Amino acid sequence: MRKLLRVDMSDLTVETETLPEKWERYGGRALTDAIVFDLVPPTADALGPENVLVFAPGFFGGTYTPNGGRLSVGAKSPLTGGIKESNAGGQAAHALGKLDIAAVIVTGKPQDASARYVLAIENDGHATISRVDEWAGLETYALAAAVRKRRDPADVFATITCGPAGEAGMKAAAIAVSDVLKRPNRVAARGGLGAVMGSKGLKAVTISDAGLPFTAHADAEAFNLAMRRFAGALHAHVTSGTALPTFGTNHVIRTLDEAGALPTRDFSCGRFEGVDAISGETQRETTLERGGDVRHGCHTGCVIQCSRYWLGPDRMYQTKGPEYESTWAFGADCGIEELDVIGELDRACAEYGLDPTEMGVGIGVCMSEGAIAFGDGARAVAALRSVFGAGEPGRVLGDGAEAVAQALGAVRVPVVKHQAMSGLDPRTVPGVGVTFATSPMGADLSAGDTTALGMSIADADAPEGAAADPVAQSRRLQVLNAMLDAMGLCTFVIYAVLDIPEAFTAIHEMAAAHSGEAWDAEGLWRLGRETLTYERLFNERAGLTAEDDRLPEWMRTEALAPRGSVFGVADEELDRVFDFVDETAEAMGIQ
Repeated sequence: MRKLLRVDMSDLTVETETLPEKWERYGGRALTDAIVFDLVPPTADALGPENVLVFAPGFFGGTYTPNGGRLSVGAKSPLTGGIKESNAGGQAAHALGKLDIAAVIVTGKPQDASARYVLAIENDGHATISRVDEWAGLETYALAAAVRKRRDPADVFATITCGPAGEAGMKAAAIAVSDVLKRPNRVAARGGLGAVMGSKGLKAVTISDAGLPFTAHADAEAFNLAMRRFAGALHAHVTSGTALPTFGTNHVIRTLDEAGALPTRDFSCGRFEGVDAISGETQRETTLERGGDVRHGCHTGCVIQCSRYWLGPDRMYQTKGPEYESTWAFGADCGIEELDVIGELDRACAEYGLDPTEMGVGIGVCMSEGAIAFGDGARAVAALRSVFGAGEPGRVLGDGAEAVAQALGAVRVPVVKHQAMSGLDPRTVPGVGVTFATSPMGADLSAGDTTALGMSIADADAPEGAAADPVAQSRRLQVLNAMLDAMGLCTFVIYAVLDIPEAFTAIHEMAAAHSGEAWDAEGLWRLGRETLTYERLFNERAGLTAEDDRLPEWMRTEALAPRGSVFGVADEELDRVFDFVDETAEAMGIQ
């Protein structure tokens, strides 16, 4: 029986209750959304006691579903002002799932704002809160070491931790989740949810799953049959079976550059002359030369295995990846061609607990405004270190790219709903532009990357049929990604799910065999629509309007080299992306 663990930081109590029947088909993003929608006043202060912080494994959390171990973190975002789900790999989702914990709901705030606490969830389900003021201000890797000292060396556990940026209430603060080696390098980065964790005085969560088996299935034989078909599809697809395992998430950077869609030097160009130096191919070669690991899963059960460990020039572990978003944001967007500089910047983000996308785009804005020269890696590192040190731009960078732009008086800033854009220029790929504009999450590729349907680019010379309806593309991908997040499935399964019909079928067959409840294709699509409906209604009630579902105006007028493309999807077209929300809300009884 799945359950909720309620943690009240106001009186330091922990209570357990059965998951309500209305949410029994929810996990991950769907469940974090439902809880935030029910419990948080939409106009609440995101860093106040009325906000809640939710950690939820996906529906498949705690099982051996291929790539089914993602963790959703949910709250009202201090960055966007709307509802937010941020997603991470690592071991925490499986640990919670094995304990039948559908979600941990953290409410309230300590009376003593200087107090720091650790929530320890043991393998028998018992949970305690302990005060750990000595951990105040610890950077993430030092915090991981401090946690290990408190645990039995033989224990098997996962951690969820808050860095100093979260403690400081920075709007770009992230939350770190430990990987299979207990390194805090899997990150729920977007939306500033680390600041929500910090506001509640919660420095760390530990979850022990020592000796616990994977969660049992209602029909193990049927589950195993569907699971093998799903894994087979992931292995068979060229992206999830070859490109990602070989070159990691950064496999795509050359493709985007060739398409003229790689945001370069603060989104002023779509191609980067230094792309080869920071490509997935070069990253792999360098890692192998230094004796590093170029292929493993970010959590138990991953069959794609696109993770890797980056070794610095001293051949010592420095950081994971770096993943595509870090490589693009600190590389092409800042004009930096050195992977070692990108590795150092990624490690600094991990130590402080900061979103690499916000940091890279923020530094790119500094460069565009002349405060730093494009390509100056040393100054970029100094700028990031200035968040907790001396120099410029200083603490303001910790609040994200838009805050940097405001401090510098810049009017040209690539953000939507106050959140920095991910690494694909929407002027070249209109479907992605629609997602960036309309997603309740803010501008984020993981909300609905339409390039998974093929590269439909804004190009007068493109072959007939290439410019498919970007609104329909975005709607389909946003619903599909919401469903995958609810299931706890990695976003990179989407390629096989879109191209190999039995992969999609296997998902609802696994859900049915696992739960013993009826699932079908429509059930999966409905789950995605319901998830997005919670988000859209919450944001409307929080005060977001159609004007928030827009790209920056300069993207409609400033042509992007080399294709000379601009974003041309009309506002009235953007407004029809979520035309299913009213009907879905009425069916859900939440209108």
